[in-house]
Amino acid sequence: MLDLAHLQEYREDNRLEAKQALGGLPESIWETYSAFANAEGGVILLGVEELEDKSLHPLDLLDPEWLLEDFFCLLNNPQWVNRNILTEESVQLHEIEGKTIISITVPPSERIVYIGNDPYRGTYRRCGEGDYRCGREEVDVMLAMERPNKGTSE
Repeated sequence: MLDLAHLQEYREDNRLEAKQALGGLPESIWETYSAFANAEGGVILLGVEELEDKSLHPLDLLDPEWLLEDFFCLLNNPQWVNRNILTEESVQLHEIEGKTIISITVPPSERIVYIGNDPYRGTYRRCGEGDYRCGREEVDVMLAMERPNKGTSE
């Protein structure tokens, strides 16, 4: 669990992503959501900037409630993302240094998570600090892993 009171001590990595989100939801949030879900999970911070020295600092989100409403509206739209694996507890508002930020804790998913309607175009994985689109073979493996084994007895 992150101790956001010490935000400046954290760095982006394979389990943490900071996004400024001052102009609304960044489009790249969905790539990160898919990437974290298809890997080991992670935390997306909205209203946080990464400085040149790689330290993280809070910004003040202009309308965090509207941002959350927009996020959940898109998250629950199957045309936007194929599944919502979050709970209400996964998304929280925090006040740091008098500034409001949002944390989104994305758990690892047992089933593939992708953007849009095509897993071959919208599936991502996390590697280091980046989100990378999965290739066809990797998506095929992920899809095969979520199917039950046929012909086995339980």
